[in-house]
Amino acid sequence: MAETRQPTLFIPHGGGPCFFMDDPQGLWTELEGFLQLLPNSMPEPPKEILLVSGHWETDGFAFTASAQPPLIYDYNGFPPHTYALRYDAPGAPALAARASALLKEAGLKATLDPARGLDHGVFIPLKVAWPDADVPVVEMSVDQSLNPALHLAAGRALMPLRDEGVLIIGSGMSFHNMRAYRDPAAMGPSAQFDDWLDEVVTAPPPARDSALAEWDSAPMARFSHPREEHLIPLMVAAGASEEPGDRIFNGGVLGTMISGFRFD
Repeated sequence: MAETRQPTLFIPHGGGPCFFMDDPQGLWTELEGFLQLLPNSMPEPPKEILLVSGHWETDGFAFTASAQPPLIYDYNGFPPHTYALRYDAPGAPALAARASALLKEAGLKATLDPARGLDHGVFIPLKVAWPDADVPVVEMSVDQSLNPALHLAAGRALMPLRDEGVLIIGSGMSFHNMRAYRDPAAMGPSAQFDDWLDEVVTAPPPARDSALAEWDSAPMARFSHPREEHLIPLMVAAGASEEPGDRIFNGGVLGTMISGFRFD
């Protein structure tokens, strides 16, 4: 048992390998700085990290179970050096098995995948936040249904891990409309959804979870997420906490408002 319960996080992971390319306009500077400071905000160094990525969808939930997971360069059209980035964090097969068992005990479908690697929703933000790659990492998929209530339930089932030194992170984007990025007309609508998200996430958990389960009724919800795979990791992070959340990042990214959240 850890002496201190780990929080859960929902972090924006940026765009592709954005933090590892030339950025003369400083588009990613603020978000990079936020990620770099994350370890300093932990109550104690995490024993392991369980990261839910919006870039892996499966029938039920799945967990990487390799002792040394490879990397999946699931982005296109970027400079050659970004396909040679390394993040050689060890895996944690025992954590994968424990997490899978917790979901099964809650009546949820869960499997282990010993061949799957870590996609860029995992290794890119972690390479910024924990560059030494010395914390074991397990990636968790989202269920292909993208059912928010199901993912809230998965978070509740995984809650005991927080007392075992495990940091649960949802990795996605609070706004993810690829056609709207860089469009000046997108700032207002994205801010409306962002304001709603902040109000909901910081509410008491019963009201929070009820609202998140119906997130697509929020102002500008479907404009912000034509498809919600990048929002769904938030549901797991929220479900794993019985406390109201806090917004720990809020900034303009590609002409839209983006937020990150923490749950203690």
